[in-house]
Amino acid sequence: MAGDTTWPILMARPKPSTFDKQKTVAENRRARFDYFIEDTFEAGIALSGTEVKSLRFGEGSITESYAEIRGGEAWLINANIPEFSHGNRFNHEPKRPRKLLLHAREIERFVGAVERKGMTLVPLSIYFNSKGRAKVELALAKGKQTHDKRQSIKERDWKRDKARLMRERG
Repeated sequence: MAGDTTWPILMARPKPSTFDKQKTVAENRRARFDYFIEDTFEAGIALSGTEVKSLRFGEGSITESYAEIRGGEAWLINANIPEFSHGNRFNHEPKRPRKLLLHAREIERFVGAVERKGMTLVPLSIYFNSKGRAKVELALAKGKQTHDKRQSIKERDWKRDKARLMRERG
C-alpha cells in the first residue's frame, strides 16, 4: 500500500460551547450577580464514594465556595456535600477541600489571570455529564462594585417589565 494517504488525521477535539449537563446538582446563582463572568471552564472533581452518592441524591451546595491554586493544583474550597445518609464509618467530611482535575496549561492560565488581573475562580455549578461523571463549571470572574450591582438590578427589572408589556399587548 505504498502511496496510500488515507490515514486518519489526528486532531484535537474542539471544545463544545456549552457543557454536556445531564443533571445539575448544585448551582451558584449568586455568582452571576456578584461577578462579571469572563470565561467558563469544565473541570473534573476528585470525590470519594459517599460524596458521589450524596450528589446523586441531589444534595450539595456551592454558594459560599471558591477555587484556588495551591502547589500547581486546583482545589475547590468550602463546597458543602453533606454526609451520605446510609454511609458507614467511611463517610466523608462535608466541607473538605476537593481537588479539581484540570490540564496543567489551564491551571497556568488561571494562575496568570488571578495574579495579574486580580480575577477570582468561582464555581458556577456541579453537575453530572452524559457519562455519569461529576463535573464543576468554573468561571474566571471579576468582582462587581456596588454601582454595578445596582445596574444589574435595573436591567433585570426592565427585562421583566418589558416582557410583561409584550404579553399584555399581544
